Amino acid sequence: MLKKLILIIVILGIFFGAYSFVEPYLIQTKEITIESSQIPPEFDGKRIVFLTDIHYGPFFSKDRVDSIVNQTNELKPDMILLGGDYVTSDSSAVGPVFSSLSKLKAPLGVYGVLGNNDPKNVSIHAMQNAGITYIGNNGAWIGTNSSRIRVGGVADMDTDVPNQLPILQDVTPEDFVILVTHKPDYFPKVSKSRVDLVLAGHTHGGQITLFGLYAPFIKSQYEQEHLSGVTKLGDDTMIISNGIGMVWAPVRFFAPPQIVVVTLKRIT
Repeated sequence: MLKKLILIIVILGIFFGAYSFVEPYLIQTKEITIESSQIPPEFDGKRIVFLTDIHYGPFFSKDRVDSIVNQTNELKPDMILLGGDYVTSDSSAVGPVFSSLSKLKAPLGVYGVLGNNDPKNVSIHAMQNAGITYIGNNGAWIGTNSSRIRVGGVADMDTDVPNQLPILQDVTPEDFVILVTHKPDYFPKVSKSRVDLVLAGHTHGGQITLFGLYAPFIKSQYEQEHLSGVTKLGDDTMIISNGIGMVWAPVRFFAPPQIVVVTLKRIT
């Protein structure tokens, strides 16, 4: 019996070890509906794709980045938001990854912030050349004066100084406001009276978890609370994506990569 038990454990170890190298290719399209009476009628049903943590480099090739771009465009989003960490601190990788991301298509535009692994100046320059609007510590009105929403983002809280005030200029409590932050730990600092939806990444969903129940290593001071999925603080909602790429090793275990699709739904 002991030999059989050891054999079973070895077989399961080999299986799960092999699976951890397969899961990075099993990209989920995670659909989430956000309901609010502050969403203008013209934005009812609009679809926003959120991509984050691509980490183009040794563990994620340019062909795979191109594939993500194609998958995103096939979803026909109205807007695309990017959450940072396009590379892993390699300045030479910035140009190639934004060459691919320049092919993202959305009628209401593509907007992004930087993560803690993105070389700042070269990344902002490459982003702008790719036709992507940089919204670090800045915001943009989307739509017309009679029907518009506010989209903004903040700089990474560990490698820069985040400032949400420029985003909230001219914003009233009746406006629908989306804020992108690379790290979910910024969520408690967000103005709860004026920001309605926060999008974040950085955690990779733990990347390697105990069958999705617990992540031994999570890059958040709030640990499991800021791991993945939808979380609320008062009336505010934050969506944390598992992201696309990987760090440390080219593996994931019960923390599959995600393309997040947010559908806006107006309620009365």
